[in-house]
Amino acid sequence: MYKAFALIIVLFICGEVYGQRENIRNPVSIGPQLGAYKTAGAEDMSIMYGAALRLKLSNAFGLEGSINYRHEEFSKANIEVDTWPVMITGMIFPAEVIYGAAGVGWYNTKVDYDPELNLGTQTNQRFGWHFGGGVEIPLGNPVFLTGDFRYVFLDYNFEEIPGAGEIDSDYFVITAGLLFRIN
Repeated sequence: MYKAFALIIVLFICGEVYGQRENIRNPVSIGPQLGAYKTAGAEDMSIMYGAALRLKLSNAFGLEGSINYRHEEFSKANIEVDTWPVMITGMIFPAEVIYGAAGVGWYNTKVDYDPELNLGTQTNQRFGWHFGGGVEIPLGNPVFLTGDFRYVFLDYNFEEIPGAGEIDSDYFVITAGLLFRIN
């Protein structure tokens, strides 16, 4: 029943927005993002924040660049990880407000280990990839509300820590943001 209700809402939004094509043709937008994410091997769900820049190549295709900050704890807080993901995402819009997304990310990471582990602090860069989808709903020119779900494949290497070699660092993130068209 909930799925049918959600489908009706999406179809209603698509129908309402279809008449606003001139607002969607503006190609460049920028704005803040806020997300909630959960890494498979992390202790808790956490908050991620940052900004995105979108370029609409046509009504059907777009690109997004984003940079965010996230903090998480692994292995009962023996490992703390601060990450600044820089992502490039290709977007396809099968409907005016609905998009599919896939891309790559460069994850600049600082890892702090518990002092008892005697491993200090390490920094590294990892590449990962992601896919997902979302909505971009006009709130009135030039502001758009965005919301999406993405699953990220990322491999941290915690093998140096006893009992931590099996930690899974893939994660899902649900984001919301405001985009402001700038041209």
